[in-house]
Amino acid sequence: MKTVIALCALVTASATSCGFPAYAQAAEGGSAAHYQLAREVPLPGDEGWDYLSFDAAGGRLFVTHGTRVQVVDGASLAVVGEIPDTPGVHGVAIAQDLGRGYVSAGRADSVVVFDLHTLKSVATIKVTGANPDAILYDPFSRRVFTFNGRGRNVTAIDTATNEVVGTLPVDAKPEFAATDGAGHVYVNLEDRNALAMIDPKALKISATWPLSGCEEPSGLAIDRAHARLFSVCSNKIMVIVDAATGQVVAREPIGARVDGVAFDATRGLAFATAGEGNLTIVHEDSPQEFSVVQTLATRAGARTVAVDEKMHRVFSVTARFGPPAQPTKDQPYPRPRIEPGSFELLVMSP
Repeated sequence: MKTVIALCALVTASATSCGFPAYAQAAEGGSAAHYQLAREVPLPGDEGWDYLSFDAAGGRLFVTHGTRVQVVDGASLAVVGEIPDTPGVHGVAIAQDLGRGYVSAGRADSVVVFDLHTLKSVATIKVTGANPDAILYDPFSRRVFTFNGRGRNVTAIDTATNEVVGTLPVDAKPEFAATDGAGHVYVNLEDRNALAMIDPKALKISATWPLSGCEEPSGLAIDRAHARLFSVCSNKIMVIVDAATGQVVAREPIGARVDGVAFDATRGLAFATAGEGNLTIVHEDSPQEFSVVQTLATRAGARTVAVDEKMHRVFSVTARFGPPAQPTKDQPYPRPRIEPGSFELLVMSP
């Protein structure tokens, strides 16, 4: 790839005119590919956690943690607020054009709506499926969608009225979702090893595509400029899919116990976080060619991810774990205990 760009650039003086994205040349030079674990920032609380969301316009990171969302200032990395009363919290969807945020509270089967400026809750909406997990704001339809894990369906919410306007059965366990902002919403179907494309206005499934070579897809990210979807799978594979046709265009190796993936469009880099304790960085050499450019050691348990595309930072969270509690009838397979005071934010940067 480097040789091809170099030869073409001798003639045209431009990597872009050779048919490659402008970011390809910079990444080949190494500056975009090499990341380090730059900061480890303690955060209060000893509960479990789930998704991260970065609000680029507001410069804040939203960390779902137990029964609340912690709000971290992107510059100081200090906690500057929280959204409480979100039991079983999973994800946060940001709607900057509306000045609103939306939180999926899994144990309450509801969405908590909050003001982005004051962080005050303004509404609670009951959804139509059990355990709303992933949550997404689609600016094209101006709707919020919850992907209900136990309900095996999708709830659509009108942001103008904060009312449920429909339910879409998917006959599968929906996981992470992404939008192209132009009339298509995508969601991984974990127990079907597949990816669904949804029409967000008609609230119907337009297509369902098998993810060949992928087991239990979870995290999903999108390169909108080149119509590429990145699904991360439990069998240590990232599958890259053409968002228009559903064709698998590439597969790249990643770490074990992966959950999240994020995409930095400026640098053409996809980041997959693995619970075994590493971050795999995949470069988009062209829309048809991809390559792993770095595997960075992080910390065990760091599985979810968000990216700050302005500063090119990657965020994850984790904690230290002790032995699990004794099994009970209600919890036959208890999770390892979180060691008190060990919850932390990880910041990876070039």
